[in-house]
Amino acid sequence: MFKTLIVEDNAMFRRSLVELLRERFPAMWIEQAASGREALKRVVEFQPQVIFMDVNLPDENGLRLTRTIKSHYADIVIAVITNSDLPEYRRAAFQNGASHFFTKGSSSIAEILSLMDQLVTELWRRGIGRGGAQSGRPWRDTRKTG
Repeated sequence: MFKTLIVEDNAMFRRSLVELLRERFPAMWIEQAASGREALKRVVEFQPQVIFMDVNLPDENGLRLTRTIKSHYADIVIAVITNSDLPEYRRAAFQNGASHFFTKGSSSIAEILSLMDQLVTELWRRGIGRGGAQSGRPWRDTRKTG
């Protein structure tokens, strides 16, 4: 089963992202954390393959938290999501181990879903997320063809 953790203190944004992912990836398990402390606990217990990480959390800097998580769980893919598209934030995100960077408000839903399509496909190819009675792809293909 594919596991995603959303680390975001803004409850409305967090809910929107959960709904977006659940609609596209109904077989995905999604956990949420509103603080750095809660995120670390969820990482240990839930062991996600993907984390969406806000930069500004109430008790921790998301970039430092990214570095901490990556130092113990190198295989987790972390996508930083922030309100600021400052080059310094982008650079720091990648220096601290993030694989992707999104700006709230200017990154489109299509960009986020495209990233997740790529990640889920790659994980699926590596055999991660397969299990139980699940068969076929773990997501809905909503793209129009023809």
